[in-house]
Amino acid sequence: MARSVAPRAPAASSAPAALDGIAVLECASLVAAPYCSKLLAELGADVVKIEPPQGDPSRRLGPFPHGGPDAEASALFLYCNIGKRSVTLDVRHPVGAALLRRLAAQADVMIEDAGAGVMDALGLGYAALAAENPRLVYLSITPFGLTGPYAAYRATDLGICAAGGEAFTMPGTLSTALFPDREPVRAGGYITAYDCGVTASVAVLSALMQREVTGVGQRIDLSQQEAAMAIARESPLQRYPGYGKVVDRQAQNFFGGMFPCKDGYVTLSPRENAHWRALCDAMQRPGLADDPRFSSFDARHHNSDALNAELRAWAADRPKQWIYREVASRGCPASAFSSVEELLASEQLASRGFFHALPHPRAGRLRYPGASYAMSRTPARHERAAPLLGEHNAAVLCGRVGLAPQEMTILRAQGAI
Repeated sequence: MARSVAPRAPAASSAPAALDGIAVLECASLVAAPYCSKLLAELGADVVKIEPPQGDPSRRLGPFPHGGPDAEASALFLYCNIGKRSVTLDVRHPVGAALLRRLAAQADVMIEDAGAGVMDALGLGYAALAAENPRLVYLSITPFGLTGPYAAYRATDLGICAAGGEAFTMPGTLSTALFPDREPVRAGGYITAYDCGVTASVAVLSALMQREVTGVGQRIDLSQQEAAMAIARESPLQRYPGYGKVVDRQAQNFFGGMFPCKDGYVTLSPRENAHWRALCDAMQRPGLADDPRFSSFDARHHNSDALNAELRAWAADRPKQWIYREVASRGCPASAFSSVEELLASEQLASRGFFHALPHPRAGRLRYPGASYAMSRTPARHERAAPLLGEHNAAVLCGRVGLAPQEMTILRAQGAI
């Protein structure tokens, strides 16, 4: 019987949040920097997303919940911008830049991804903004950092995945076994960008903690390449010191991994001898445990192709949940790959209140993944869906900066907002 777990209580608007009172400006697009500020908004920060008048490019990237393209209903934008407020400013316009400086003078954190030297040329770099607001924490996210011979280079998520080393061993053991001549590919989705966003949020929180001690902010120079290398899920950097040679996709010689089964995929990882014996017991082939080809770690490593063929044949006509229960219950690491439908229907996730339904004027009411943590005193915030383009222009520019409504009309006509 499944253990009953009390679901997380939804965070009421009056409940304190960990970053209540922290004002964040995000002048960035797509995934890495927006995901960083999304995590800060989840912790209660007031995040104002500065978008060009045409909007963040992610608004035009699918998928779209209702089919056709809709700049207000991109699933990518909706997810990366939960809980933020949207203000449109053309920061290349003198008035737009001046308004951003006035907002930054009141902010705790500024996040930008314009590229090395771009914000400096606009008078919006760290030195200029910190001169007016010494407490400002200023985060710059670039593909390769603000210094070095690659500082001015641009890169897509594919380029970062390759530059960080992960693409060198992608797409992994199963695909390599089935398609040994396939070229390297990047990790799925925008995973390296999300990794960068997580790293960036840790850096921002650390700088805010240091500011509590010193009273002054600082600049954070974050390289997406270095963030990808630091996490290094499949990087050959992890294996080169141990094996003394470059390990590519065709020469990984590693046993276990992902295998197709009757209704999906499973992962089987018999690294230790006890794991291998447990797996053989689940397969009802105890004699295989003592087969000289597989009886030790080194033997399994050197005979990985033969071992993986045994596991692939055994798993092929068995259900994934049955495999998971039989193997894991005996002590061998194993997992079943869940489909999206299975995750949405998961009793475990429902019991913890992981998904949150939020209404949106264009996308409708959708379920979103919530925080992966539960804080007893300062719960995460999931109160507001992603903003419409420029939805909060009046609230922020009039309420925080002090513009008059008629000024807004003039600036809109000038293309500054």
